Amino acid sequence: MVEVRPFKALHYNAAVMGRDLSKVITQPYDKIDREMQNKYYERHEYNFVKLILPREENRYEMAAKRLREWKEKGVLTREEKPAIYIYTQEFELRGKKYTRRGFIAAMRLHPFEERIVLPHEKTHKGPKEDRLKMLHATKTNLEAGFVLYRDDGRVKEIIEEALKGEPEFYGVDDYGTVTRLYPVYDEEKIKIIQDVLRDEQVVIADGHHRYETAVYFRDEMRSLVKNWKENHAFNYRMTYMVSLDDPGLVVLPTHRLLLKKKIGEEHWEKIKKYFTVEEIDISEAERYLQERKGKNTFVVYQDGKAYGLELSSDVSEFMNPGWSEAYRSLDAVVLREVIFKIMDVVEPKIDEDIIYERWIEDAVDKVNEGIAKVAFMLNPTPPEKVLEVARHLERMPQKTTDFYPKVISGFTMMPVDESELL
Repeated sequence: MVEVRPFKALHYNAAVMGRDLSKVITQPYDKIDREMQNKYYERHEYNFVKLILPREENRYEMAAKRLREWKEKGVLTREEKPAIYIYTQEFELRGKKYTRRGFIAAMRLHPFEERIVLPHEKTHKGPKEDRLKMLHATKTNLEAGFVLYRDDGRVKEIIEEALKGEPEFYGVDDYGTVTRLYPVYDEEKIKIIQDVLRDEQVVIADGHHRYETAVYFRDEMRSLVKNWKENHAFNYRMTYMVSLDDPGLVVLPTHRLLLKKKIGEEHWEKIKKYFTVEEIDISEAERYLQERKGKNTFVVYQDGKAYGLELSSDVSEFMNPGWSEAYRSLDAVVLREVIFKIMDVVEPKIDEDIIYERWIEDAVDKVNEGIAKVAFMLNPTPPEKVLEVARHLERMPQKTTDFYPKVISGFTMMPVDESELL
């Protein structure tokens, strides 16, 4: 059972900052490099980066100090009534316009083994330790997680109605994405959203590390707070939720480039046992892949030539029999388990053996410049496949999904200290 609740968001004060938050919003903390961090610092005195990723050495203490000070100064203010927040992102990609529509709510936390909130990626110790220190210091969900759910059409209606009004806040990020926020206070509408989700499973799209950190923090708080209640905010996580069938839900491919090895004649012979191979013009790569969506298809580029590969034979001999069919049919798994194994590429290390590129033209440039030996272009992973694999409690290979755009930070925060109830 997925449970969501409205919450009284902490956010920038429109009376002080205005409704256009373009100068203070940021990319998620883990997408901010040093250059971007400095740019945000210079952009505005109250830029959100100073909370999620301070550049001072005592960054956790500085984040907590600023949070207190900004509240005291009235830069940040709190909603008086609990709400669920419709959150839309308008963006352009390859000349086509999209709008991703979802909502932000407090979602009850469940460890993954309960099979209610499902992961699709592996996590690493370092980022979880970092975000736990930030959570200890601020006692606040500073950024929303991002999950996918199934809508039966009723949430879509509520979103469409909300969009007829004026947004409470909006902002344009560095990539031209326009984000808008519309609070929904109506208890009947909130109940409909809760009913739609009640019997669902949801899968995390982005924010695995922050989700696991929130579960750990919840358990800590339960041990510290005597007679804790089910509606304590620390039992929940501020979460952005998008329907699997939303037309603006875009997953980009992540192309693989090998830095040391390319396909030799002996490899081609073995590859041709399992794939049809045809030489194509590199300008046709995107079309070739799109026309074969749903099949295990790749475009290979090396030595100035491009080849289209389409799986034509059974490759179960390469696969672990314990894996689900959904997992075995992932393009990233077929590439790793079949083609890479034929090439004797096993567990390649990032930046040493393998790098990743979002766009075909960038992958081709890297090969042409001699930075990489060979590029493998893939189709994006369909969102439905993400949920299907997650339901088997299987974690996808690294860089299998790239949800675009990222969830912009700085629109809502949710306090989760021991006194906070929902």
